[in-house]
Amino acid sequence: MDMTNRSRADLALPSPQESSSVPESELTGLSPRDNASQRKSASSPPQHTWLTFLKKELEFLGATQILTGLICLCFGTIVCSVINISDLEVDIFSSFKAGYPFWGAMFFSISGFLSIISENKNAIYLTRGRLGANTVSSIAGGTGIVILIINLKKSSAYIDICQTSSEIDGCFLASFSTEIVVMILFLTILGFCSAVSLTIYGVGEELKENKVPDDRLYEELNIYSTIYSELEEREEMSPPTEL
Repeated sequence: MDMTNRSRADLALPSPQESSSVPESELTGLSPRDNASQRKSASSPPQHTWLTFLKKELEFLGATQILTGLICLCFGTIVCSVINISDLEVDIFSSFKAGYPFWGAMFFSISGFLSIISENKNAIYLTRGRLGANTVSSIAGGTGIVILIINLKKSSAYIDICQTSSEIDGCFLASFSTEIVVMILFLTILGFCSAVSLTIYGVGEELKENKVPDDRLYEELNIYSTIYSELEEREEMSPPTEL
């Protein structure tokens, strides 16, 4: 009976000398792997630095997209109202005939508006709507860049022909088209970079949310495994009871 009571006392209340030799991970209830990960996270910078930066700049990127869309829309309205594009023999306004300044501005404005709204109201449907809108804006921006580059090549080729011809009006329109297309191309690249950045941020947030339950389940299993291993070690160290 004495041996049984002694083994129970040792199992329930360890002596101060034994507790001093117990690793700190057992006292805190964490495994050595968890302590190592905590020390590593404390000494190293955050892993998602790019996502953290984008989270702080959501409103700025959204405002950039809206401003880009409005300026492109203004350029398209001015050109289409001043110049009769359909009557031109030379295709130096191909991007305007394709309607890019209008539908490109629409995509950029919608995605920028959703980015600002989702930052103020943290709702799941707004967050996923922002991700979808920025994905479409990225595709539209990439398509617009290709269309504008083709338009710029046609205008530059016509300007080279103007050096040997006497058509002053056509050369003026080609120069005007080149300047407008260059400005719209710069704005499109800016809006495209903003849309791609917001798309990357949205995808990162979605992956992060899907990964959280698995991490919590792993932490719970790790804590239980530590408790079971401690109990098994103490049972093995305790002397057999004599009946």
